[in-house]
Amino acid sequence: MKFQVNRDVFSEAVSFVVKLLPQRNPQPILAGVLIEATDAGLSLSAFDYEASARTTIEATIDDPGTILVHGRLLSEIASRLPNAPIQIAVDDDGIVLTCGSARFTLASMPVQEYPAIPEVTGDSGVVPADDFATAIAQVAFAASRDDVTPVLTGVQLEVTGTQLSLVATDRYRVALRDIPFDSGIAADENTTTALVPARTLTEVGKTFAHSGDITVSFSGSGDREIIAFTAGNKTVTSLLIKGNFPPVRRLFPEATDHHAVVNTGELIEAVRRVALVLDRSAPLRFTFGADGVSMDASGTEQARATESVDATLTGDEVVIGLNPQYLLEALAAVKSEFTRVTFTSSENANKLSPILITPQTSGGVESFKYLLQPNLLLR
Repeated sequence: MKFQVNRDVFSEAVSFVVKLLPQRNPQPILAGVLIEATDAGLSLSAFDYEASARTTIEATIDDPGTILVHGRLLSEIASRLPNAPIQIAVDDDGIVLTCGSARFTLASMPVQEYPAIPEVTGDSGVVPADDFATAIAQVAFAASRDDVTPVLTGVQLEVTGTQLSLVATDRYRVALRDIPFDSGIAADENTTTALVPARTLTEVGKTFAHSGDITVSFSGSGDREIIAFTAGNKTVTSLLIKGNFPPVRRLFPEATDHHAVVNTGELIEAVRRVALVLDRSAPLRFTFGADGVSMDASGTEQARATESVDATLTGDEVVIGLNPQYLLEALAAVKSEFTRVTFTSSENANKLSPILITPQTSGGVESFKYLLQPNLLLR
Protein backbone atom coordinates (compact mmCIF):
# COMPACT_ATOMS: atom_id res chain seq x y z
CA MET A 1 0.00 0.00 0.00
CA LYS A 2 1.17 3.53 -0.77
CA PHE A 3 -0.52 6.93 -0.65
CA GLN A 4 0.12 10.66 -0.21
CA VAL A 5 -2.10 12.99 1.83
CA ASN A 6 -2.25 16.55 3.13
CA ARG A 7 -0.64 16.78 6.57
CA ASP A 8 -3.35 18.89 8.27
CA VAL A 9 -6.20 16.83 6.82
CA PHE A 10 -4.58 13.57 7.88
CA SER A 11 -3.69 14.80 11.37
CA GLU A 12 -7.26 15.99 11.99
CA ALA A 13 -8.69 12.69 10.74
CA VAL A 14 -6.46 10.57 12.97
CA SER A 15 -7.19 12.78 15.97
CA PHE A 16 -10.93 12.39 15.37
CA VAL A 17 -10.97 8.59 15.18
CA VAL A 18 -8.76 7.99 18.25
CA LYS A 19 -10.60 10.48 20.47
CA LEU A 20 -13.28 8.00 21.53
CA LEU A 21 -10.87 5.17 22.35
CA PRO A 22 -10.16 4.56 26.06
CA GLN A 23 -6.71 5.53 27.30
CA ARG A 24 -6.09 1.95 28.40
CA ASN A 25 -7.57 -0.88 26.40
CA PRO A 26 -7.42 -4.47 27.71
CA GLN A 27 -7.09 -5.72 24.11
CA PRO A 28 -4.02 -4.23 22.39
CA ILE A 29 -5.52 -4.80 18.94
CA LEU A 30 -8.26 -2.25 19.75
CA ALA A 31 -5.63 0.49 20.17
CA GLY A 32 -5.15 0.43 16.41
CA VAL A 33 -6.48 2.70 13.67
CA LEU A 34 -7.59 0.92 10.52
CA ILE A 35 -6.49 2.77 7.37
CA GLU A 36 -8.02 1.67 4.06
CA ALA A 37 -6.78 3.14 0.78
CA THR A 38 -9.19 2.64 -2.11
CA ASP A 39 -10.18 4.40 -5.31
CA ALA A 40 -12.86 6.23 -3.26
CA GLY A 41 -10.25 7.83 -0.99
CA LEU A 42 -8.64 7.18 2.36
CA SER A 43 -10.79 5.77 5.18
CA LEU A 44 -9.70 5.84 8.84
CA SER A 45 -11.57 3.90 11.54
CA ALA A 46 -11.30 3.05 15.22
CA PHE A 47 -13.49 0.66 17.23
CA ASP A 48 -13.48 -0.77 20.77
CA TYR A 49 -16.67 -2.90 20.53
CA GLU A 50 -18.69 -0.13 22.24
CA ALA A 51 -17.95 3.01 20.21
CA SER A 52 -16.55 3.55 16.75
CA ALA A 53 -15.41 6.54 14.70
CA ARG A 54 -14.93 6.63 10.96
CA THR A 55 -13.97 9.31 8.43
CA THR A 56 -13.02 9.43 4.76
CA ILE A 57 -10.59 11.99 3.34
CA GLU A 58 -9.08 12.75 -0.04
CA ALA A 59 -5.66 11.31 -0.83
CA THR A 60 -3.51 10.33 -3.79
CA ILE A 61 -3.63 6.54 -3.82
CA ASP A 62 -0.67 4.97 -5.63
CA ASP A 63 -1.24 1.44 -4.36
CA PRO A 64 -4.55 0.47 -2.62
CA GLY A 65 -4.45 -1.58 0.57
CA THR A 66 -5.30 -1.81 4.27
CA ILE A 67 -3.09 -1.33 7.32
CA LEU A 68 -3.60 -1.28 11.09
CA VAL A 69 -1.32 0.96 13.15
CA HIS A 70 -1.23 2.11 16.78
CA GLY A 71 -3.68 5.04 16.86
CA ARG A 72 -2.45 7.35 19.62
CA LEU A 73 1.15 7.09 18.51
CA LEU A 74 0.15 7.89 14.93
CA SER A 75 -1.92 10.84 16.16
CA GLU A 76 0.99 12.27 18.17
CA ILE A 77 3.36 11.88 15.22
CA ALA A 78 0.95 13.43 12.72
CA SER A 79 0.35 16.48 14.94
CA ARG A 80 4.07 17.27 15.08
CA LEU A 81 5.10 16.72 11.47
CA PRO A 82 6.56 19.57 9.39
CA ASN A 83 4.39 21.48 6.92
CA ALA A 84 4.68 19.12 3.98
CA PRO A 85 2.67 16.31 2.34
CA ILE A 86 2.67 12.98 4.16
CA GLN A 87 3.63 9.80 2.33
CA ILE A 88 2.85 6.39 3.82
CA ALA A 89 3.98 3.10 2.32
CA VAL A 90 4.40 -0.49 3.44
CA ASP A 91 7.72 -2.27 2.99
CA ASP A 92 9.62 -5.14 4.60
CA ASP A 93 10.44 -3.03 7.67
CA GLY A 94 6.81 -2.12 8.40
CA ILE A 95 4.81 1.04 7.82
CA VAL A 96 7.03 3.89 6.64
CA LEU A 97 5.79 7.47 7.10
CA THR A 98 7.75 10.34 5.56
CA CYS A 99 7.03 14.07 5.71
CA GLY A 100 9.69 16.47 4.51
CA SER A 101 12.93 15.29 6.12
CA ALA A 102 11.10 13.38 8.89
CA ARG A 103 10.86 9.61 8.59
CA PHE A 104 9.12 7.15 10.91
CA THR A 105 8.91 3.38 10.71
CA LEU A 106 5.93 1.95 12.60
CA ALA A 107 5.00 -1.62 13.42
CA SER A 108 2.05 -3.05 11.55
CA MET A 109 -0.72 -4.67 13.61
CA PRO A 110 -2.60 -7.75 12.30
CA VAL A 111 -5.53 -6.47 10.22
CA GLN A 112 -7.26 -9.87 10.20
CA GLU A 113 -7.70 -9.74 14.00
CA TYR A 114 -9.43 -6.35 13.97
CA PRO A 115 -13.24 -6.40 14.51
CA ALA A 116 -15.62 -5.29 11.75
CA ILE A 117 -16.74 -1.66 12.05
CA PRO A 118 -20.53 -1.48 12.67
CA GLU A 119 -22.72 -0.61 9.69
CA VAL A 120 -25.84 1.49 10.29
CA THR A 121 -28.92 0.73 8.21
CA GLY A 122 -31.87 1.65 10.44
CA ASP A 123 -34.28 4.57 10.76
CA SER A 124 -32.79 8.04 10.89
CA GLY A 125 -33.56 11.72 11.33
CA VAL A 126 -31.77 15.07 11.27
CA VAL A 127 -31.04 17.57 14.04
CA PRO A 128 -29.29 20.97 13.80
CA ALA A 129 -25.71 20.43 14.96
CA ASP A 130 -25.52 23.58 17.08
CA ASP A 131 -28.79 22.79 18.88
CA PHE A 132 -27.72 19.20 19.49
CA ALA A 133 -24.29 20.17 20.82
CA THR A 134 -25.83 22.75 23.16
CA ALA A 135 -28.43 20.25 24.38
CA ILE A 136 -25.74 17.66 25.13
CA ALA A 137 -23.73 20.20 27.12
CA GLN A 138 -26.87 21.13 29.08
CA VAL A 139 -27.75 17.55 30.02
CA ALA A 140 -24.78 15.14 29.96
CA PHE A 141 -23.14 16.53 33.11
CA ALA A 142 -26.12 15.32 35.16
CA ALA A 143 -25.42 11.67 34.30
CA SER A 144 -23.87 9.51 37.00
CA ARG A 145 -20.14 8.80 36.96
CA ASP A 146 -20.58 5.68 39.07
CA ASP A 147 -20.47 2.48 36.97
CA VAL A 148 -22.30 0.55 39.71
CA THR A 149 -25.59 1.55 38.04
CA PRO A 150 -24.82 1.59 34.28
CA VAL A 151 -28.22 2.95 33.20
CA LEU A 152 -27.54 6.17 35.10
CA THR A 153 -24.22 6.75 33.28
CA GLY A 154 -26.09 7.37 30.03
CA VAL A 155 -28.19 10.07 28.46
CA GLN A 156 -31.63 8.93 27.39
CA LEU A 157 -32.55 10.10 23.87
CA GLU A 158 -36.29 10.06 23.21
CA VAL A 159 -37.72 10.77 19.74
CA THR A 160 -41.43 11.55 19.55
CA GLY A 161 -42.87 13.07 16.40
CA THR A 162 -40.78 16.12 15.55
CA GLN A 163 -39.05 16.40 18.92
CA LEU A 164 -35.87 14.91 20.38
CA SER A 165 -35.52 14.93 24.16
CA LEU A 166 -32.29 14.40 26.10
CA VAL A 167 -32.60 13.32 29.75
CA ALA A 168 -29.96 12.46 32.36
CA THR A 169 -29.98 11.82 36.10
CA ASP A 170 -27.69 10.64 38.89
CA ARG A 171 -30.55 10.31 41.42
CA TYR A 172 -29.82 13.72 42.98
CA ARG A 173 -30.72 15.80 39.94
CA VAL A 174 -32.42 15.54 36.56
CA ALA A 175 -31.59 17.53 33.42
CA LEU A 176 -33.97 17.67 30.44
CA ARG A 177 -33.69 19.45 27.08
CA ASP A 178 -35.96 19.29 24.01
CA ILE A 179 -34.85 20.16 20.46
CA PRO A 180 -36.43 19.81 16.99
CA PHE A 181 -36.03 16.50 15.15
CA ASP A 182 -36.73 15.97 11.45
CA SER A 183 -37.46 12.34 10.60
CA GLY A 184 -38.56 13.19 7.08
CA ILE A 185 -42.00 11.64 7.64
CA ALA A 186 -45.31 12.80 9.05
CA ALA A 187 -45.52 13.28 12.79
CA ASP A 188 -45.38 9.95 14.60
CA GLU A 189 -46.52 9.77 18.21
CA ASN A 190 -44.57 6.55 18.84
CA THR A 191 -41.46 7.07 20.97
CA THR A 192 -38.03 5.75 20.00
CA THR A 193 -35.53 5.63 22.87
CA ALA A 194 -31.78 5.15 23.01
CA LEU A 195 -29.65 5.17 26.15
CA VAL A 196 -26.25 6.49 25.05
CA PRO A 197 -23.12 6.60 27.26
CA ALA A 198 -22.68 10.20 28.41
CA ARG A 199 -18.95 10.19 27.65
CA THR A 200 -19.51 9.20 24.03
CA LEU A 201 -22.35 11.67 23.57
CA THR A 202 -20.22 14.49 25.01
CA GLU A 203 -17.49 13.82 22.45
CA VAL A 204 -20.12 13.78 19.68
CA GLY A 205 -21.31 17.21 20.80
CA LYS A 206 -17.81 18.67 20.83
CA THR A 207 -16.82 17.13 17.49
CA PHE A 208 -19.96 17.96 15.51
CA ALA A 209 -20.90 21.30 17.10
CA HIS A 210 -20.26 23.30 13.91
CA SER A 211 -21.20 20.69 11.31
CA GLY A 212 -24.50 22.09 10.03
CA ASP A 213 -26.83 19.11 10.42
CA ILE A 214 -26.31 15.75 12.13
CA THR A 215 -28.01 12.58 10.95
CA VAL A 216 -29.03 10.37 13.88
CA SER A 217 -29.61 6.70 12.97
CA PHE A 218 -30.88 3.77 15.01
CA SER A 219 -29.84 0.24 14.09
CA GLY A 220 -29.32 -3.28 15.36
CA SER A 221 -31.34 -5.38 17.77
CA GLY A 222 -31.05 -7.34 20.99
CA ASP A 223 -27.71 -6.87 22.74
CA ARG A 224 -26.18 -5.08 19.75
CA GLU A 225 -28.44 -2.05 19.39
CA ILE A 226 -26.43 0.93 18.22
CA ILE A 227 -26.91 4.60 17.44
CA ALA A 228 -24.94 6.51 14.81
CA PHE A 229 -24.22 10.21 14.40
CA THR A 230 -23.08 11.38 10.97
CA ALA A 231 -22.04 14.83 9.80
CA GLY A 232 -20.14 15.45 6.59
CA ASN A 233 -17.47 12.78 6.17
CA LYS A 234 -17.47 11.71 9.84
CA THR A 235 -19.52 9.01 11.61
CA VAL A 236 -19.58 7.98 15.27
CA THR A 237 -21.45 4.91 16.47
CA SER A 238 -22.18 3.81 20.02
CA LEU A 239 -23.50 0.63 21.54
CA LEU A 240 -26.57 1.44 23.61
CA ILE A 241 -26.70 0.81 27.35
CA LYS A 242 -29.13 -2.00 28.17
CA GLY A 243 -31.63 -1.52 30.96
CA ASN A 244 -34.64 0.54 31.94
CA PHE A 245 -34.00 4.24 32.42
CA PRO A 246 -35.96 5.53 35.45
CA PRO A 247 -39.22 7.39 34.66
CA VAL A 248 -37.87 10.75 35.80
CA ARG A 249 -40.19 12.89 33.67
CA ARG A 250 -42.96 12.42 36.22
CA LEU A 251 -40.80 14.15 38.83
CA PHE A 252 -41.13 17.50 37.09
CA PRO A 253 -43.92 19.48 38.76
CA GLU A 254 -46.86 21.21 37.22
CA ALA A 255 -46.69 25.00 36.97
CA THR A 256 -46.39 26.77 40.31
CA ASP A 257 -46.32 30.46 41.25
CA HIS A 258 -43.82 30.04 44.10
CA HIS A 259 -40.54 31.08 42.52
CA ALA A 260 -37.63 33.51 42.48
CA VAL A 261 -35.95 35.22 39.51
CA VAL A 262 -32.27 36.08 39.77
CA ASN A 263 -29.48 37.31 37.49
CA THR A 264 -27.66 34.16 36.36
CA GLY A 265 -24.15 35.62 36.18
CA GLU A 266 -24.40 37.38 39.54
CA LEU A 267 -25.60 34.22 41.29
CA ILE A 268 -22.84 32.11 39.69
CA GLU A 269 -20.11 34.49 40.88
CA ALA A 270 -21.55 34.75 44.39
CA VAL A 271 -21.91 30.98 44.80
CA ARG A 272 -18.33 30.44 43.60
CA ARG A 273 -16.98 32.88 46.16
CA VAL A 274 -19.01 31.77 49.16
CA ALA A 275 -18.49 28.04 48.49
CA LEU A 276 -14.71 28.44 48.81
CA VAL A 277 -14.91 27.92 52.59
CA LEU A 278 -17.14 24.82 52.42
CA ASP A 279 -16.04 21.24 52.75
CA ARG A 280 -16.53 19.29 49.54
CA SER A 281 -19.72 17.52 50.64
CA ALA A 282 -21.27 20.35 52.67
CA PRO A 283 -24.41 22.13 51.42
CA LEU A 284 -24.66 25.88 50.98
CA ARG A 285 -27.50 27.60 52.84
CA PHE A 286 -29.73 29.80 50.68
CA THR A 287 -32.41 32.16 51.94
CA PHE A 288 -34.78 33.41 49.27
CA GLY A 289 -36.62 36.41 50.69
CA ALA A 290 -38.21 39.72 49.82
CA ASP A 291 -34.81 41.47 49.81
CA GLY A 292 -33.11 38.98 47.51
CA VAL A 293 -31.23 35.72 47.96
CA SER A 294 -28.55 35.40 50.63
CA MET A 295 -25.95 32.67 50.94
CA ASP A 296 -24.33 31.48 54.15
CA ALA A 297 -21.40 29.06 54.15
CA SER A 298 -20.22 27.77 57.50
CA GLY A 299 -16.96 26.03 56.73
CA THR A 300 -14.18 25.21 59.15
CA GLU A 301 -13.73 26.97 62.47
CA GLN A 302 -11.44 29.45 60.76
CA ALA A 303 -13.71 30.39 57.84
CA ARG A 304 -17.23 31.51 57.15
CA ALA A 305 -18.70 33.44 54.22
CA THR A 306 -21.93 35.25 53.42
CA GLU A 307 -23.15 37.17 50.38
CA SER A 308 -26.41 38.42 48.90
CA VAL A 309 -27.62 39.15 45.38
CA ASP A 310 -30.80 40.79 44.14
CA ALA A 311 -33.75 38.53 43.36
CA THR A 312 -37.48 38.88 42.83
CA LEU A 313 -39.48 36.44 44.97
CA THR A 314 -43.08 35.46 44.36
CA GLY A 315 -44.47 33.63 47.39
CA ASP A 316 -43.20 32.95 50.91
CA GLU A 317 -39.59 33.08 52.08
CA VAL A 318 -37.63 29.84 51.59
CA VAL A 319 -34.54 28.55 53.41
CA ILE A 320 -32.88 25.66 51.63
CA GLY A 321 -29.56 23.79 51.41
CA LEU A 322 -28.10 23.02 48.00
CA ASN A 323 -25.00 21.32 46.66
CA PRO A 324 -23.09 24.34 45.27
CA GLN A 325 -21.38 22.43 42.46
CA TYR A 326 -24.64 20.92 41.26
CA LEU A 327 -26.21 24.37 41.32
CA LEU A 328 -23.31 25.96 39.42
CA GLU A 329 -23.51 23.31 36.70
CA ALA A 330 -27.23 23.99 36.32
CA LEU A 331 -26.77 27.76 36.16
CA ALA A 332 -24.06 27.39 33.51
CA ALA A 333 -26.49 25.30 31.44
CA VAL A 334 -29.35 27.82 31.65
CA LYS A 335 -27.94 29.97 28.78
CA SER A 336 -30.08 32.93 29.82
CA GLU A 337 -29.40 36.28 31.50
CA PHE A 338 -31.95 35.50 34.21
CA THR A 339 -32.79 32.22 35.94
CA ARG A 340 -36.09 31.16 37.48
CA VAL A 341 -35.84 29.02 40.63
CA THR A 342 -39.19 27.36 41.27
CA PHE A 343 -39.98 25.84 44.67
CA THR A 344 -42.03 22.68 44.39
CA SER A 345 -44.21 20.99 46.98
CA SER A 346 -44.26 17.39 48.13
CA GLU A 347 -47.10 15.26 49.43
CA ASN A 348 -44.64 13.79 51.93
CA ALA A 349 -44.15 16.31 54.72
CA ASN A 350 -40.97 14.54 55.87
CA LYS A 351 -39.26 14.79 52.47
CA LEU A 352 -37.51 17.85 51.09
CA SER A 353 -39.06 19.08 47.85
CA PRO A 354 -36.75 19.60 44.85
CA ILE A 355 -36.24 22.95 43.16
CA LEU A 356 -36.81 23.47 39.45
CA ILE A 357 -34.29 25.61 37.56
CA THR A 358 -35.22 27.03 34.15
CA PRO A 359 -34.29 30.05 32.03
CA GLN A 360 -36.48 33.09 32.70
CA THR A 361 -38.15 33.65 29.34
CA SER A 362 -41.19 35.57 28.16
CA GLY A 363 -43.89 32.99 27.41
CA GLY A 364 -43.60 29.74 25.48
CA VAL A 365 -42.71 26.24 26.63
CA GLU A 366 -39.30 26.01 28.23
CA SER A 367 -37.00 23.53 26.48
CA PHE A 368 -34.44 23.20 29.33
CA LYS A 369 -35.37 22.04 32.82
CA TYR A 370 -33.18 21.04 35.75
CA LEU A 371 -34.51 19.45 38.92
CA LEU A 372 -32.24 19.49 41.99
CA GLN A 373 -32.82 17.71 45.28
CA PRO A 374 -31.97 19.90 48.31
CA ASN A 375 -29.63 18.83 51.11
CA LEU A 376 -30.66 18.54 54.74
CA LEU A 377 -29.40 21.57 56.69
CA LEU A 378 -28.00 21.13 60.17
CA ARG A 379 -29.67 23.49 62.56
